[in-house]
Amino acid sequence: MKHFMVDNPFLTLSNAVWSESAVTDNALSLSGLRLAVKDLFHMAGLPTSAGNPTWLATHPIPTKTASSVTALLNAGANFCGKTMTDELAYSLNGQNIHYGTPSNPMTPDRLPGGSSSGSAVAVASGLADIGLGTDTGGSIRVPASYNGLFGLRPTHGVIPSDNMVALAPSFDTVGWLTKDLTTLAKTASILLKSKPPREFTNVLIAKNLMDQVAHVKELKAQLQTWREHGCFPKEASILIDTKAWKTSETFRTLQGAEIWHEHGKWVNDVSGLDKDRAVFAPDIQLRFDWCKHLSEADIAVAQQQRQRFTDWLESEIEGSVLIIPTTPGLAPLFTAADEELAAYRNQLMDITAIAGLAGLPQLHLPVCTLDGAPCGLSLVELKRHRFGAD
Repeated sequence: MKHFMVDNPFLTLSNAVWSESAVTDNALSLSGLRLAVKDLFHMAGLPTSAGNPTWLATHPIPTKTASSVTALLNAGANFCGKTMTDELAYSLNGQNIHYGTPSNPMTPDRLPGGSSSGSAVAVASGLADIGLGTDTGGSIRVPASYNGLFGLRPTHGVIPSDNMVALAPSFDTVGWLTKDLTTLAKTASILLKSKPPREFTNVLIAKNLMDQVAHVKELKAQLQTWREHGCFPKEASILIDTKAWKTSETFRTLQGAEIWHEHGKWVNDVSGLDKDRAVFAPDIQLRFDWCKHLSEADIAVAQQQRQRFTDWLESEIEGSVLIIPTTPGLAPLFTAADEELAAYRNQLMDITAIAGLAGLPQLHLPVCTLDGAPCGLSLVELKRHRFGAD
């Protein structure tokens, strides 16, 4: 089996029609906005494939709908389809060897990013206004960067994750993608129900991370523009040594342990069911194989490291907004070799694990391009502050 591109980011898994009554009150805040839903969220009467045909075949059609989906529909959003996801959401590439890789409308020769690939492509293509997705290791932030969208991963746990396929529960976070901040804010008003944001006075810039990414010149130009407009009342720099903190390694270990706890029995049960067709793409299979060999000692060390890093980061950014690059640079090419993608994944997760390990909210801003491809930076704050707080 080989990966292939598809133009349609929506799934057509059955002829079932969404049967719950739509809310048509024009006074509602999301009235007229089209909602694309990642195929991890259950919707009563519609199948959930979680990006894998064997999962689809071995699980019943859901009878309940995720509360996050219901909330958006009750606020007037119009459901326009379920969207593709990487298999079991266990990838940041946006590829799916079974259903296809949705074509990135901004740079068709590059990957769309995942695992909320379909929702991102639907919004970037103008087929939806709100792309509902999930973010465990970067699955909102990464496709937002690759498709030139705003993407919000709120504080972990502030939005219920009921009636959906889990990946790693202590990291799984409901999030969304939009083309503009107005739509993003309208969606936030429904899903977050947070206090009004307060003005921030302190800005912390992770300059060492900025210096490591391909679009460093573009990011520095954007920061300078903000300075000239008086956006930074007080500015300082912070050193986040992701190698010393082992952010990627720590995250991947804890994520892998939770994934195997959630899905290990099912993975073992379905392995080898079809002798003529692999159940998983090779890279997904390799990750599952790695997960099941994690030791209790590995997990204990990672748990301690997560706590140390979280304590340090929260103390450092108290009262500030942290600015970091969202990704190391442009989306990888669709033709990139497996080894190249694996190496890039580790580099990418060095950055995405910063907010992931600490459960912090992160907002991607599509503020620049490099060689015609979108990229940008992110704002990160403590849990009780603006991007998905109490």
